[in-house]
Amino acid sequence: MGTTTPPRTLAEALRARDDESLAGLLRARPDLLSPVPGDITQLATRAGTRASVVRALEHLDRFALQTAEALAVAPDPAPYGTLLGLLTGDGQDDGEQLEDAGAAITEALPGALGTLREQALVWGDDDRLRLVRTARELLSPSPQHPSPTGLGPTVAEATAGMSPGRLQEILTAAGLPATHDPVSAVTALTALFTDRTRMGELLDTAPMEALAVLDRLVWGPPYGEVTPNPTPPVKWLRDRGLLLPVSTRTVVLPREAALHLRAGRAHRVPEPRPPVVAAVAERDPQAVDSAAAGQAFLAVSTVEELLKLWNGGGPVVLRAGGLSVRELRKTATALDVQEPVAAFWVELAYAAGLLASDGEADERYAPTPAYDEWLERSAQERWVALATAWLTATRTSGLVGGQDAKGRALSALGPDLDRSAAPEVRHRVLALLGALPAGTAPDPETVLARLRWERPLRGTAAGDGMDLRSRIALWTLNESELLGITGRGALASQTRALLTGGPAEAAGLLAPLLPEPLDHVLLQADLTAVAPGPLERPLAEMLGALADIESKGGATVYRFTPGSVRRALDAGQTAADLHAFLATHSRTPVPQPLSYLIDDVARRHGHLRIGAASSYVRCDDEAVLGEILADKRSAALRLRRIAPTVLAALADPASLLDGLREMGYAPAAESADGDVLITRAGAHRTPPRSAPAPVPEGPPVPDTTLLGAAVRAIRAGDNAATVVKAQPDAGPAVPPGTLPRTTPAETLVTVQAAAMTGSTVWIGYVNAEGAASQRVIAPVRVEGGFVTAYDHTADEVRTYPLHRITGVAELAE
Repeated sequence: MGTTTPPRTLAEALRARDDESLAGLLRARPDLLSPVPGDITQLATRAGTRASVVRALEHLDRFALQTAEALAVAPDPAPYGTLLGLLTGDGQDDGEQLEDAGAAITEALPGALGTLREQALVWGDDDRLRLVRTARELLSPSPQHPSPTGLGPTVAEATAGMSPGRLQEILTAAGLPATHDPVSAVTALTALFTDRTRMGELLDTAPMEALAVLDRLVWGPPYGEVTPNPTPPVKWLRDRGLLLPVSTRTVVLPREAALHLRAGRAHRVPEPRPPVVAAVAERDPQAVDSAAAGQAFLAVSTVEELLKLWNGGGPVVLRAGGLSVRELRKTATALDVQEPVAAFWVELAYAAGLLASDGEADERYAPTPAYDEWLERSAQERWVALATAWLTATRTSGLVGGQDAKGRALSALGPDLDRSAAPEVRHRVLALLGALPAGTAPDPETVLARLRWERPLRGTAAGDGMDLRSRIALWTLNESELLGITGRGALASQTRALLTGGPAEAAGLLAPLLPEPLDHVLLQADLTAVAPGPLERPLAEMLGALADIESKGGATVYRFTPGSVRRALDAGQTAADLHAFLATHSRTPVPQPLSYLIDDVARRHGHLRIGAASSYVRCDDEAVLGEILADKRSAALRLRRIAPTVLAALADPASLLDGLREMGYAPAAESADGDVLITRAGAHRTPPRSAPAPVPEGPPVPDTTLLGAAVRAIRAGDNAATVVKAQPDAGPAVPPGTLPRTTPAETLVTVQAAAMTGSTVWIGYVNAEGAASQRVIAPVRVEGGFVTAYDHTADEVRTYPLHRITGVAELAE
């Protein structure tokens, strides 16, 4: 067996991979598939573009990134041993690292290197590891972009352009033999800085102040400013090349000297192992599930209450989009929560598709038709819908109240709240919680530390010094408690089921933990009713129309008032209906004061009739009309008597109704036929609306079918691009990119012969748009001026008009 030739380029390294490995690359970097590369060379070129490399680096964990950073400052190519030495050091340090750090790095390095190879950021065998050039440029040190390792340029890079005389002065001061060859001088100085014995002897002669200067530069940044007349310690370092000039006022500590001072380590603290998520409390799993279920029920009730609040048409949409600060404050007061919490519930309802703008001229927010369907579902199914929407939503309510990049305030339901990283961060936080034993509540700081290790380059720095991913993680922990994803800080069993088993399994686990809806209340003599638990929806709706909610909690207290009773009568109920309703649904006798209240309001309800004149008031009792006219509060209504039992008004009927009710009367509106109008609570709905689509973080991860098809297409295109082609009659090989040229007769004869023998040929083809291309085909049938063939380039059967084929050639042996 012959020896395998090492790959000379990234394209050759990718070409040597098997199909499974290529599919792994495309899965890890899906941006390479848009569009599908024509061959391996195109794939390698695209994998080396700056945008794609930056995206790949952002998805590396900290140790994989540290490995890439070490390769960026290592020689190119670098042996595996050199890379390992940059991460573990030479073992001659002063004990800063833990004793097992070297063993941990040695154990983790193959995996990190495998990740870099899989993502085509590193290629080559272990004795010749190469970092992709674009990644090396991004991670290499420069004055404008210091290296993440804190290392400066090499001696050769820092002395480029330095005069031979200055090099001789440095060699002499360092005690090295003089040479007039600049290359030899640089080599000698580099050898000195990389020799631990001689370098130690040189530093032993350094003044203490000079060593202090080196201590400030050794871990970066390696650049410092000097005056035209530097201090003696700086002059001592500069004379011996330990500080090399970058400009007239800037010097740099060369990489080789810094590595000696660091004991050979590229990083101060290599992190081969991810931080452990620590626990702050161990709780009873059943108590956790019960607490989460109670909060889940409260979440469903809160969203329902919010949408009932906006049932007849909610707040006006701001011109720039979103909810005004005043309306958010009103909503928070109505829900009895803080404004950030109210923003979370509003955004959750919007993400679930239950809330949207109505699109009218006077645009307002209102429930969608999907809200009515959501109400018909069980409580556990409603919670699953909310939780699923939250998990996948990219809108981030925690940003409400902050400012965008232009200094404009971010409002709830407004634009610019989408953060594409939010779903991934939420799932990762919950996965970390799920990895803990059941009932374990994690320490938030250790969760953040773990996330930073997993994606050290992701996120945009915030004004408070915390990156975006960390802020989203903290919001995730808080929102999980509000939504019932967690209970008392620990992940609930129903959430584990939602993440692993699906919505049906989660709903099944949650259902036994939710309270059963009640069909009764307890009436009390002080005109209140107590609901000792959640009520069945028809009962809750009717009681909500008949009474006002006074307090909420484990038990809800309703209060009956003249206004609330009148509201029920306006909705079409009669006094007899209300008495029957209370008698049916009360576990206690109906108090006499409540019966008197209903009868008294019903007796006066509709005694006055309002119609359109502009509007009018009519009443069989002339004394009542006289009382209204005599009341000074009626002046704004501009009333006048036009008949003994009729008053006319300039106000519209709605204003007249409101005005008389404020005066203490109980009027009823009537139609043009004189019938009483029943005013039911208006249910304003938007047109059908779909939930807002999450903003993708990048290209979607392709499925197995797409990956397989893409790999086959790339292989086929690569085979077609790299196959050796020759002209007929054993002519010379055709230069790449040149289309074959044959006469129509020769083309017809050649493809017919190939169809008969089943051989493969090379053709030039010009499509209907005039674009020319080369293709490798296996003709199957030639008839009617068309050739049907298997196209190896496209990996499918196609039909080509013969008149569009520029020429045909056999493949070289």
